[in-house]
Amino acid sequence: MDLGARRWTELGHGHHRWLLAVPVGSCEQHGPHLPLDTDTLIAVSLAESLARRRDDTLVAPAIGIGASGEHASFPGTLSIGTEALTDVLVELARSALPDPTGTATTDLTTADPFSAVLFVNGHGGNVDALERARSLLGSESRRVDVWHPRVHGGDPHAGHTETSLMLFLHPDRVEEGLAEVGSTAGFSEIGSQLTSGRLADVSPNGVLGDPTGATAEVGAALFEGLLDDLLGTASRLQGT
Repeated sequence: MDLGARRWTELGHGHHRWLLAVPVGSCEQHGPHLPLDTDTLIAVSLAESLARRRDDTLVAPAIGIGASGEHASFPGTLSIGTEALTDVLVELARSALPDPTGTATTDLTTADPFSAVLFVNGHGGNVDALERARSLLGSESRRVDVWHPRVHGGDPHAGHTETSLMLFLHPDRVEEGLAEVGSTAGFSEIGSQLTSGRLADVSPNGVLGDPTGATAEVGAALFEGLLDDLLGTASRLQGT
């Protein structure tokens, strides 16, 4: 399922063309208790689980630095911004789908083993770049879609939702003893501060929500719900 582990001779020859799942995450603060690559780890886990459920799917190397300007005042955060991320996403998809007519081929001299690209997003700050890329690529008749995680009633950042997911997926990366409540204000109250790049003004510890009651059991249920939704997106994109 890992594209990077494959040899070029394994792709395209005697096989239907692949759905390429591309995890898109971030390198940004996630409170005192979660690692900087939380978003990337979750996106990769979802993409890999998708590939385990579908034998026509390969997982690309993750894009691990996204648009995280709102977290810039926290040490360790890296960001390339919306414009640069959009360019990266567009050129990546163009390289994977060089023939916009979608004509299948088994010619090993033609770099065209993929039928579609599905970006699996793990970070809210990437949404604008992903949607811009999807619009442009769609205008070029390339089969591309974007999946964003949606958890009904979930908290925004490093709170109960993400901490539960990480306790399920990577419990060794969670410092539960350092978890603490952050801002619990609604997005309507703090949205302007976030879009102006000053999350620290809203939450000095970087947390939006309450991670203290998070559990792996809740994380498992959340993950299955997200995966079911991702599977639906992949099926619609591939027509299967």
